[in-house]
Formats: sequence, C-alpha cells, structure tokens
Amino acid sequence: MNYKVYLSGEIHSDWRDKVREFTSLADLDIVFYCPVTNHAASDDCGGSILGAEDNKFWHDHKSAKINTIRTRKCINDSDIVVVRFGEQYKQWNAAFDAGYAHALGKSLIIMHDNKSQHALKEIDAVALAVVQTPQQLVKIFDYLLKGELGQKF
Repeated sequence: MNYKVYLSGEIHSDWRDKVREFTSLADLDIVFYCPVTNHAASDDCGGSILGAEDNKFWHDHKSAKINTIRTRKCINDSDIVVVRFGEQYKQWNAAFDAGYAHALGKSLIIMHDNKSQHALKEIDAVALAVVQTPQQLVKIFDYLLKGELGQKF
C-alpha cells in the first residue's frame, strides 16, 4: 500500500522538509504533493506570465487563479490532505484548502500549535486527526502503512 499526500498551508518554515525526512527514515511509500513554496513566485506568477496590473487586486487575482490550478490537481489526486497553520500569518488559503478537501471527502489532517486551537476549532472538527508536529504526522503515516505502533523520531 502507498499514499499520495498533499502538504498544504504555511510556507514560511521547513515543516515539509521534516515530514519528508522522517518519512524517509521510516521507509514509508508516500508520494508528496505541495503548493509552490517560493513565496515571491506564488504571489507574482499572474503578472509575470499574463502581464502586469496597476491594481494590486487584479495582480493577486491572476496569481491566485493560476495557483488554484495546481492546488485543485494536488488535492484531487491525493489520498490524504495535510493542512498546516503557522502562527505568523493567517493562512486563509489553507483554510480554503481544508474546506475543499473535506467537501471532496478526502482524509484530512490538520497541523497547528495550541495557540491556534480556538481559532481553528471548526476546521479541527472535520479533520480525522489534529497534530502539532511533523513527527506526530509521520507516526500516523507509519501506523496507516504498517499497522504497527512504536516508530521513534
């Protein structure tokens, strides 16, 4: 058995790298998808590809639509969608990804620290698991793929 997992959400830390590292250490058969994590490229792809806009709204609108093509494909093709909410920024796009994944019936795992618990309670309520660390996430993957407990990270 293997899984295809979309790692959505916060792009300002190395959490995705840690998930991949621990997954490799546990020898798990998982294919990861993720959004474009180069913040400047993600924000500016619309203007760079389709032409500059004087109005910031239209600049952002073009980029959001182009990025949504990738996001939809990644979520649609995934077995599990992991959405990480960081503490520095409000990730409205991550909340949208969680809702979209839930609407499609995808298995949803949410990752955030305790400070965000109250703000994310409705999203947490539809998740199949809520974790705080990449280690906890990979322990879930390990259990799902091997049916055993005890992996140490």
